[in-house]
Amino acid sequence: MKKKILVLGSNGKTGRRVAARLENNPEVEISLGSRNEKIPFDWEKPETWENVVNGIDTVYITFQPDLAVPFAADAIENFTNLATKSGVQKIVLLSGRGEQEAQVCEEIVKKNAKNWTIIRASWFSQNFSESFFLDPILYGIVALPRAEALEPFTDADDIADVVTAALLDESHNGKTYELTGPRLLTFKDAVNEIANASSRNISFQSLSLEEYAQMLKEYQVPEDHIWLVNYLFEQVLDGRNSNVTSDIEKVLGRKAKDFSAYAEETAKTGIWNPEN
Repeated sequence: MKKKILVLGSNGKTGRRVAARLENNPEVEISLGSRNEKIPFDWEKPETWENVVNGIDTVYITFQPDLAVPFAADAIENFTNLATKSGVQKIVLLSGRGEQEAQVCEEIVKKNAKNWTIIRASWFSQNFSESFFLDPILYGIVALPRAEALEPFTDADDIADVVTAALLDESHNGKTYELTGPRLLTFKDAVNEIANASSRNISFQSLSLEEYAQMLKEYQVPEDHIWLVNYLFEQVLDGRNSNVTSDIEKVLGRKAKDFSAYAEETAKTGIWNPEN
């Protein structure tokens, strides 16, 4: 009998990668959870949840926009309760490394799920190519606060490989994994690597948190997005995550992808070429 796996956030950076890995597995029947599916799923509309979890064995949870937002804990509580009552046997949660609010949600999953795996990660390498850092890189000027903060940027493909292993292999039940890249970089280091890989001049400017928030307002970034980015820079980039782990190697039996490999591979796609 095929294992029925629901991937929430199936259009997101990890969700779509996990879905791609499961699609060709003959032992898996995959369901996609997003607002755009034929059976839609929306975290802000609990009435959409029941139809999506019906008949599902295992769920991968990515929460949008982030587990740090105020309504996340209630949503995770209510959804995981419903999922388990509906027959879901296992929940894999993508959590935020170093985020206290995310750890509250982790405990809710542990309490409500029959089986669980927690996967923590912080800044994705792909934030520079698939998210809010892409436009500044194309413009050629990246201005950010916390210029001195060291971060072990983690590749989304590595995260997806670990998630897929956790979804398919019961030996990961009851485990919490902290995923990191193999070395620490500042944001300026990361931007310099991207500049080198893409053969472009990209400058880095250090801002205060106040200056950064003001800049986002001037660019008419939505207030909830400004709040979240400020939270991540102010709370999470205080040094608490400035260390590397070996959990990717522990799960996958190989080294985590280095940021330079990500930069070189991504540069070849042309995504960082302003003319594209």
